[in-house]
Amino acid sequence: MTSKILLVTGDAAESLEVFYPYQRLREEGYQVDIAAPTRKRLQFVVHDFVDGYDTYTEKPGYTWPADLALADVDPAAYVALVIPGGRAPEYLRNDPDVQRIARHFFEGDKPVAQICHGPLITAAAGLLDGRRTSAYPALAPDITAAGAEFVEGEAVVDGVVVSARAWPDHPAWLRAFIEVLRTKAPLS
Repeated sequence: MTSKILLVTGDAAESLEVFYPYQRLREEGYQVDIAAPTRKRLQFVVHDFVDGYDTYTEKPGYTWPADLALADVDPAAYVALVIPGGRAPEYLRNDPDVQRIARHFFEGDKPVAQICHGPLITAAAGLLDGRRTSAYPALAPDITAAGAEFVEGEAVVDGVVVSARAWPDHPAWLRAFIEVLRTKAPLS
């Protein structure tokens, strides 16, 4: 049986932050299932940094089907969790099923990769207290308010949790996450 990784996301997730881990982890040999509020075709977005703007810009990105609804997720069937960023975590963090899923992975000491705005989910679930995590730099106050130490880094490893700022950090972020997977959740 193939080891499975769960990726939780929704509409307005950052395209690169969904597809890079999705494809890279499949390349490693893991099955990656995408869970969203409902089983439907999701609309992702592209965030970019444009000279003259004080923040990033957002444009429509790719669409992709969710494999299952969050309410139907049995987190025990998965060896690891990936939480991409974009705007999706802003509304997903309030979903009781997302919180239930995140708690399962943290309580079971299973590998978790979170990037950009993804830590909004683990913060809302009360899972960051006493931890070190990276996130999109504008979230530093949110991370601190959740009781964690904000670290501006491209691959921050805290036990089995690997975090990064945004999609430019992908190579270091996934390299570190795959190292954690090879130790804690090797392919079966």
